[in-house]
Amino acid sequence: MADLTDLTEDLACYLQGAAAGVSVGDMQAVTCQYNAYYDARQSCYQLSLGRLQRLDLTLYLPRHSSAKTIKSARTATLKAVLAWHKTSCVADSNDNQHKHDRSDNGQSDNQNHDKESRRDVLIFDIVFFDETEMSADIPILSPKQRLANRLTHHFDTAYFMEDLVIDMSGEPRPLQIFSHADWQKLSSTLQTPCELWRFLRHHLQQLQQSLSDQRAHFERVADLVTQFLYNPSVFTHAITIDNALIKASVQDAPNAALIAMTLAHKNQSATAQMYQQHMAQAATLWSQLSGQMIAMCRDERLKNSAQKSSEVDFLYWQQQLLDESLFSRHELVRTLYRHPKQPDNLKSAGYVVHQHSYESLGRHYVLIFYGQNQEGQHSKQAIQPNLAKIAQDVATRLPIAALHHVIILGVEFINEGQETFIDIDLWIQPVATMTQRERQLTKQIQQLQQQKVPKPKLSKQKMPVAGTSADNDRPTEALPQVRLNLTIPARKSNK
Repeated sequence: MADLTDLTEDLACYLQGAAAGVSVGDMQAVTCQYNAYYDARQSCYQLSLGRLQRLDLTLYLPRHSSAKTIKSARTATLKAVLAWHKTSCVADSNDNQHKHDRSDNGQSDNQNHDKESRRDVLIFDIVFFDETEMSADIPILSPKQRLANRLTHHFDTAYFMEDLVIDMSGEPRPLQIFSHADWQKLSSTLQTPCELWRFLRHHLQQLQQSLSDQRAHFERVADLVTQFLYNPSVFTHAITIDNALIKASVQDAPNAALIAMTLAHKNQSATAQMYQQHMAQAATLWSQLSGQMIAMCRDERLKNSAQKSSEVDFLYWQQQLLDESLFSRHELVRTLYRHPKQPDNLKSAGYVVHQHSYESLGRHYVLIFYGQNQEGQHSKQAIQPNLAKIAQDVATRLPIAALHHVIILGVEFINEGQETFIDIDLWIQPVATMTQRERQLTKQIQQLQQQKVPKPKLSKQKMPVAGTSADNDRPTEALPQVRLNLTIPARKSNK
């Protein structure tokens, strides 16, 4: 139903089965009263941060409906959906309680955990149709016709305070309502699943606060999205990860880029907009690269392996890549695009950069930039067959108890005439969760390493610290000059 955006395409990797048509009980009365049709489909997405339950509902109204009729039909539809949603919540709660009673796990906070790890949203679309084309079936419109006949409408805070007063304070699973236009706006702006999840929490908090105070905390959803992205709290999770990396001695100092961006947003400086543009570009490019890396990896696996891996395996791999936040994607893409500016001798020999995820403490990246010297230790010929072994070695020596995945990217820049392409070899290595005893041993080993050497090395070659520039003496100066060149795509054809 929804138009495709980068986020919509990313979310498709988390979809739990095909969207299912649903019957909203009270909608039959609405369609009869307003001579309308409706179509409702429910989708479930299992994101890393929780479960997103999404209901797409399209109301088809006669083209010549008056403004008063449209307003009345819209409110009647929302009341019908809210009643259906409340009934569904009760049914789900009873089912979960039944399962809980049958299981003897002794966990008393299951209900609260489920409440926090689930978001229910309604995306409400209104489309007009010609009465002369009425039939017993829902009107069939092409995307172009749907766009031409769509009503652009919004749900501001005042609507829920005046036109449709609802009490969201006591709801165990509040239904967050968005128009089609508002959902498209936030999808194209937020761009990543984790930013979407955090925005939904922010949206719910602001709406509940507005209803409690009887004062609108935001007007339009588009304004709230901007407010959310330009608030320094958007970097709070990345800062938490950054501090954990320092505590684990994976890096020596705070990430200079993270500090600069946080301060720019806190001070509302002009550079905040530039940083937002950089992160948006990086998010788009990372989604494109992720899809191309997985496609190339799948093709190679099916071509070279007698035992074909299932599609689920590749979806799981892609989810690991798409789980990254705006800032985390920015740092990964920025590492890729610093390569052309590296000294010729470094590009010839090849080099390694460790880059940690700023969304998950348990996800670590190793970017190996292949050397042009085919006889060197960092050449593609030497590295490519050993990606899995390298990942296992890094997982063994990385002093992070929470580590759950090591991702190896073998990167090759290829010049063909006037064009430059990136070929990326991918390997994702799951890491078993450490036991308490293993964590203690890891900590003891880490302390011994700190006593012997000032900084543990993961390779014979000196590497940049995760999240910093290869020029470690000028990270702060380099950041404002970053320009992400989107003209260097991954090459789709296999070599």
